[in-house]
Amino acid sequence: MARSDQELSGKVAFITGGGSGIGKAAALELAAAGADIAVLTRSRDEAEETAAEARAKGVRAIALTGDISVAEEIEAAIGRVVAELGRLDIVFANAGINGVWAPLHELAPEEWDKTIAINLRGTFLTLRYSVPHMLADGGSIIITSSINGTRTFTTAGASAYATSKAGQLALGQMAALELARHRIRVNVICPGAIGTEIDDNTDQRNTDAARVPANYPQGQVPLTGGDPGTSDDVADLVRFLASDASRHITGTPVWIDGGQSLLV
Repeated sequence: MARSDQELSGKVAFITGGGSGIGKAAALELAAAGADIAVLTRSRDEAEETAAEARAKGVRAIALTGDISVAEEIEAAIGRVVAELGRLDIVFANAGINGVWAPLHELAPEEWDKTIAINLRGTFLTLRYSVPHMLADGGSIIITSSINGTRTFTTAGASAYATSKAGQLALGQMAALELARHRIRVNVICPGAIGTEIDDNTDQRNTDAARVPANYPQGQVPLTGGDPGTSDDVADLVRFLASDASRHITGTPVWIDGGQSLLV
């Protein structure tokens, strides 16, 4: 199927973590394809900025704030999407954190709980409250996981993060089978190194104690000579998975890493 500049016209997309990085790039790419969008972040300013940029592309866009790990907040946000935009066709469950990376025996239980709550519980809640609005007409759900926990296990100290990402893949594949009868497709994207701000917000503590030595003299991303991918690279994949061009794809993890996870 040839790509149309407006292949998502008439659709409504809900994006979590849409204020920056992958989420923002995806929200604007979906808007460029004609979808009306709703962006949820913790930052009102970031949500408003993304929504304003989407409106400049000629679509409707609303800005929402909330914590995806709190059931009442995500339920209320999705209720607003349907009330204000009329429907829900595309869900990009993208919000997440790196959390604390530390040796397993030094990781505090509350640090583990926070990462699991936001990354895994938050993804469950996003699907839990989105799916009822999609049962009648079908749609596409896309989950941001990672190469960590799905293909690679050498990121020092990232046990909570990798576990949450592995859980997202399992949840996505369970949901894909369960929801297929309703024509709801569920796919999981697994980025490798992507140039976003999330790494700047990672709390790393004594990770050398958990590190397994590895040497990649030619770089860790074979396709690009070591350079990380970009948010726009991922946004193009999200657009594809949201569109009818991927109509026969569900329950599929897509590693978008330039071959990085084949090395490590």
